[in-house]
Amino acid sequence: MAVRKLILLTIVVINLVILSFGIIFTPRWFWLLIIPFPLMMLAFYNSYQSKHAILRNYPILGYFRFFFESIRPEMRQYFWESDTDGRPFNRRQRSIVYQRSKNERETVAFGMQSDPQAIGNEWVAHSVFPCHIENHDLRTTVGNHFCKHPYSLSVFNISAMSYGALSKTAITALNKGAALQNFAHNTGEGGISPYHVSGADLIWQIGTGYFGCRNEMGMFDRELYAEKATRPYVKMIELKLSQGAKPGHGGILPAAKNTPEVAAIRHVIPGTDVMSPPAHSAFNSPEGMIQFIQQLRELSGYKPVGFKLCVGDKQEFIDICHAMLTTQIFPDFISVDGSEGGTGAAPLEFTDNLGMPLYDALSFVTTTLIKFGLKKHIKLIVSGRIVTGFDLLKVIALGADACYSARGMMFALGCIQALKCNEDVCPVGVATQRPHLYKALDVEDKYIRVAQFHRNTLRATVEIMEACGFKKLDDVSADKFFRKVDSVTTLSFQEIYFKDTGKLVNSHSAFEPQEL
Repeated sequence: MAVRKLILLTIVVINLVILSFGIIFTPRWFWLLIIPFPLMMLAFYNSYQSKHAILRNYPILGYFRFFFESIRPEMRQYFWESDTDGRPFNRRQRSIVYQRSKNERETVAFGMQSDPQAIGNEWVAHSVFPCHIENHDLRTTVGNHFCKHPYSLSVFNISAMSYGALSKTAITALNKGAALQNFAHNTGEGGISPYHVSGADLIWQIGTGYFGCRNEMGMFDRELYAEKATRPYVKMIELKLSQGAKPGHGGILPAAKNTPEVAAIRHVIPGTDVMSPPAHSAFNSPEGMIQFIQQLRELSGYKPVGFKLCVGDKQEFIDICHAMLTTQIFPDFISVDGSEGGTGAAPLEFTDNLGMPLYDALSFVTTTLIKFGLKKHIKLIVSGRIVTGFDLLKVIALGADACYSARGMMFALGCIQALKCNEDVCPVGVATQRPHLYKALDVEDKYIRVAQFHRNTLRATVEIMEACGFKKLDDVSADKFFRKVDSVTTLSFQEIYFKDTGKLVNSHSAFEPQEL
């Protein structure tokens, strides 16, 4: 209380002194009241308001607290954060994307910065007899016997990011980059926008809101879906059940990003918060979901159709596998998203505390599909913090056939991890609908960076494969990857994730009995 009174008294005295000089000498002195007089009024107001205790006790100095709190993330990132401390991606991870996207030198000097004895440290066993791989265009074919138009999918693709969440310039640059390097671009659940049609192959994602294929009531519209699904640039269709960053919640598009153009693409009301329902209205059971996938396949002209989920209750995925066997309908692919996956907006509890982490989820899905005899029909695509060749090979070792990257591709566009995706104020024009911000993103420059990031990441992936003696993707195995699990113990991925199932031989086909 004494401090508050002292501050008020000081401001009042300053104003009285300036006022006295203005009366005695010249009216020009009144200009000096431009700053102290408003401060006096603000101080009086804050001293008697009841909303902010800090401002009531410190009516002027209290604003410094709010200011420094607002710039805390930037100060931490630029001045105090080490190269290995940042979250969700540290400086070394961001830097390797920037370097590869710009075709700059990506080597490091003087040795590793991480602690090889730290719990969680991972490594892969190299071979004293390295091999040579001519083809750096690593691909897998998606499409089982139900499919009439199988698709040759790159092992590294752009993950689901909708127009609306991302700007038109960002979407255009991503699409043109994918077209240049011949890899796929997932549309996200926001539908196919004009900016998705710049030459790349599309994976059209359909979420619970059925954006782009919904009627006025928000229900699935067969005719709208068929018209878009049969377009030649739509190569695969992905039914989204859930995503890792907000499993069971549904997508969120803030009103600020829901422009008339975005609303027209999604068939919603502009200027409103768009909340995708947590669950689909077209089905409510495993059998119903599998039947709906078959419907999507038929209406698309029998293109590859699959579904995306973040694993939660294991029994529910087992029930889905039972439904596949019962109906004898098999999706062409399943996309597994880990709980560490990103998003533009999600409740804190959903981001931090719901969903299964990627490695646990992927190993479980791989094991379950193989036990049910379904893996031979279904390809696995995964997502969740995959930005380097080592990241990519780890998930392939656990059963993945291909992967998505969202935030890695955003870094290639120039994302600085400002953590403001949900505020429509992205400083580099990636996650915003404000013209003065997104116009700063130069499409002609950034799409080249996206293509170069993809090409250089696959080159690095092949270099690791060569060092390890993996001549092809099927040679990548879980028993060659290791993690330090405590201060004295290091286990292979085989021992960690497939301990009770026998050795995972060719993670894309079958197990062999465990030898004692």
